[in-house]
Amino acid sequence: MSVANETFNSILAQPESCFPLELGKRNRNIGKLLRASLTAQWNPATIIDWDGLDLKPFTDEQRQALRVRWSRRAWGEYGAIAESPALQIRFCHDRLDADTRLYFAVRTQEESRHAEISYRLAEKFGGYIDAPAEEYLGSVSTHGIRRLALDVDVPVESTIAALVCSAEQVILENFMHVLKLTTQPDIRRVYQLILRDEARHCAFGWYFMAGRLPLLTPAQRGQVRDAVVTMIEKVELNGYQLAWLAPDSNASRDQIEGDRILWQAGLGASVEELEKPVLISSLRAIRDRMKREWDIQLPVFHHPKTGQI
Repeated sequence: MSVANETFNSILAQPESCFPLELGKRNRNIGKLLRASLTAQWNPATIIDWDGLDLKPFTDEQRQALRVRWSRRAWGEYGAIAESPALQIRFCHDRLDADTRLYFAVRTQEESRHAEISYRLAEKFGGYIDAPAEEYLGSVSTHGIRRLALDVDVPVESTIAALVCSAEQVILENFMHVLKLTTQPDIRRVYQLILRDEARHCAFGWYFMAGRLPLLTPAQRGQVRDAVVTMIEKVELNGYQLAWLAPDSNASRDQIEGDRILWQAGLGASVEELEKPVLISSLRAIRDRMKREWDIQLPVFHHPKTGQI
């Protein structure tokens, strides 16, 4: 997303004021996540024996479905790679603690690894697809985090609440569900690696918000709520992660059918009838936690395929 043509109040148009550096302020919990990330790094090029991955047991139909699914995973990860530097700029602009800034630098590396291993899997099973079909693009295109992160008028807490404590939390719960259904060893390994990273990402979001919410005005807390609602209604319930939530089209039906083929073979996917209760439980848990810990009340959500949540 180009910020040059945007009309919002961008921090890029303001004078830089990062000095003096305040390296003494530390968030102990986020510091622990940083150290855990530094000791749990892995290399997508070597973590799987790519040359030894035997394709003969897979049918042509399964290979195509894997190619499509992991291309779709890569599209989502590219968004994470792009949003991380924007948030890093915002953290520096807002003079946040050093642990938060350092952790997010490592988080960017982790998202890059997720993108690379998704790309490698798509390549292995027939070739990475570099873009979704036009009719499916609206469900998996950027969700506006880069713009929000650079908008002076939007508190950074809104962005973290929407991106991490809602969207990434939904991803985490879904991946845990899919892992239980996956029997192919290499694909299970990939999910386990990504899940380990995503668990830290989600923990970061809740730790960050716990420290920042007491500093917000009532109006800013309202912006946090609005950002979370927009992320859930306009992004998650529009099919960003789960193809069966996307508007009906030939492209979304192809994604859904491919996931069903993989689910039947234990190849790292699930289907609407199994994912629906997981999604509903995730959104209800997010609502309950935000009410309990933040005193922020989310509305009831609705989708034609889930009813009221």
